[in-house]
Amino acid sequence: MPIRARSLADDLRGRSQEDLVALLVERPDLARPTPADLTTLAARATTRASVQRALDGLDLAHLQTLEVICVLGAAPVGEIATALGEPKRSPLVAALVERLCALALCWRSPEGFRAARTVQEVVGAPAGLGPETEDAPTGQELTEALDGLDRRQRAILDALTWGPPVGVLPSGGSGDAAMREAGEHLLGQRLLRRTDESHVLLPRQVALRLRGGRVHRQAELAPPAWTDPALDADLVDATAGGRAAQLLEQAAELLDEWGTRPPRVLRTGGLAVRDLARAATLLEATTAEAAWLIEVLHAAGLIAADESADPSWMPTGESDDWAELTAGERWAALATAWHGMAAGPSVVGSPDGTGKVNALSTQTSWPFGRQRRHDVLAALATLPAGSSPTTDFLVDLLRWRHPIRMSRSTDPGIDVVLREADWAGLTGRGALATAAHGILTGDVAAAGQRMDSHIPEAVEHVLVQADLTAVAPGRLDGPARSVMRLLGQVESRGGATVHRITESGIRRALDLGWSADRVLSEVSAVSRTGVPQPLDYLVRDVARRHGVARVGSVGSYVRSDDPALLDRVLADRTLGMLQLRRIAPTVLVSPVPAGTVLDVLRERQYGPVPEGEDGGLTMVSLQDHRATRRPVAPTRVRTVDAETAARIVATMVSGESSRPAGGNGLPAPTDPVVTSSLLREAAAERLPVWIGYADEVGGIQRLLLRPTAVEQGRVRGTVADQDTPRSFLLHRISGVAAAD
Repeated sequence: MPIRARSLADDLRGRSQEDLVALLVERPDLARPTPADLTTLAARATTRASVQRALDGLDLAHLQTLEVICVLGAAPVGEIATALGEPKRSPLVAALVERLCALALCWRSPEGFRAARTVQEVVGAPAGLGPETEDAPTGQELTEALDGLDRRQRAILDALTWGPPVGVLPSGGSGDAAMREAGEHLLGQRLLRRTDESHVLLPRQVALRLRGGRVHRQAELAPPAWTDPALDADLVDATAGGRAAQLLEQAAELLDEWGTRPPRVLRTGGLAVRDLARAATLLEATTAEAAWLIEVLHAAGLIAADESADPSWMPTGESDDWAELTAGERWAALATAWHGMAAGPSVVGSPDGTGKVNALSTQTSWPFGRQRRHDVLAALATLPAGSSPTTDFLVDLLRWRHPIRMSRSTDPGIDVVLREADWAGLTGRGALATAAHGILTGDVAAAGQRMDSHIPEAVEHVLVQADLTAVAPGRLDGPARSVMRLLGQVESRGGATVHRITESGIRRALDLGWSADRVLSEVSAVSRTGVPQPLDYLVRDVARRHGVARVGSVGSYVRSDDPALLDRVLADRTLGMLQLRRIAPTVLVSPVPAGTVLDVLRERQYGPVPEGEDGGLTMVSLQDHRATRRPVAPTRVRTVDAETAARIVATMVSGESSRPAGGNGLPAPTDPVVTSSLLREAAAERLPVWIGYADEVGGIQRLLLRPTAVEQGRVRGTVADQDTPRSFLLHRISGVAAAD
């Protein structure tokens, strides 16, 4: 086989080890599994899947340059630049071509740069050009044919010049007679070619002449530029820091709530809609934001389902470690989890065929959303600091940076990414925060340190007022947060958080065994305004009534030294479900379990306490539920670092020098990927090859094969001088070698 049929392999053999290392780092799929030698590497680099993956990562400038190389066939850099509308010695075009060559998408031949054959197949019809036709006029003949066209004939060609190259021209008598006559003239001049009875094709040679030698109408070799004034970096960081503080407060609030009252796991997995709504109410957020936060906490390993027979969603042991970190470190952990998680919280609530998608269910998995997240943030990072681009500009920028990837979706989802990035504190006023660059580059520690200085410091005091509200002038932390979580409920959030101290909160403290004096002393310790008299009266009044009724087990009983209180309980129609009856002036009994009676009486504000078997009080605690500590499987994108790539290159170079030779005239054994690649090249070039083929009895035959097609695990072709086509199974071919 001539060298040109294995040109990419020869090109790779001539590269330095540093160049090969760079290739594996840029295209990590080529390194897994480790190629045996450089021939195997070249074959793997020209597989359709690998080429498609490489093209996905190209921006529009590289893609247009590659299309030009596919169109020209083999050309020096100067001709490629001219076809792109650039000067012949354009350093930009030279850099683009060199990068394409470094990615093994094209290679250097004596005539110029050529695209790998598989690249040409994947690219298809580049820049709206049709295929070349053998009978199309060229040179002076083409010039004369174009000069002799009238207005209608020229209009037809102009309509097809920039693509698509196929037009409608019925062969019958229908349609405009003048235009039909003009089309027939073009067909007679071979400037058009009929593909069927109704359609015609503009040959590539003619289209390139009409385009004036340029492949694209407008080459876009530079990304769109954002020219609006940039925001002040300090303002952006301060805004992002405030949002990060809100994120930490919401995360702590949800972890505390689910640690005390964990929601159940649905039978089908995920979180119930009503539990999501409760979380949104607790956080004073939309259900979309609540679903996003829940998914982020799950991705960070801070919440999980326990392993009980009736599992619930609850904080993990890691959440306790997370709570001990600095504010910046806590933020970095959540931001990193969002950046890398496979879940797409925006799909929560959308229909999935059988119902609606629940948060924390497997239906939220959306790897494409993660890719779009990475693309949008990476695009923001390329803009000048403080740039706050519009969504339309970002769409244009992404269509330039990743044209193939963006073409696969009608909805780019950029608004969703920007909204979630704002919730995560990675952006402020639409611009990327300074600390966000650490998250994008993987330097999480540096990101946390940078953000730590922009997150407002937490406060450890409140201002208790006479209307029983406690105002926290900032994000609460320490003992003050614990006291307010126990005694109060949040009324409003914002720059300051307003907690209202309620009877139910005071009863929770008394249920824990606190006395009235301890409640007042704890409030006094965290309040800058002391304990107002109305709060003192409320605490002591609730304490005086607390524990007057006691619940034990019969089913259950209710005992109280105050007969009047039991009269009220019996008269309360809302307690009919308990089926209470009096057996003594101070004792009621019920067939309902004691725990249920206790909960119902507490809901009705009777302030009962549980009583043990010895008649003493049994204090309960606000139990913090925790799921079993277990490592969270990280979401990994397969990559190859320079050190690993260097080891793989050394293995390939060694394998190349010690490649086994064939025996008894048989071709040397080749890797299946290499076998398939060489046969495809030979079929495309119509060149013969020697193959070793295992027959039915286990012997190896040496055959001279002229392959015509490779598909579905078989190769078709003729053997030696025979004219009858035969099929051979690829897995039986032991090796392939060029037929010199």
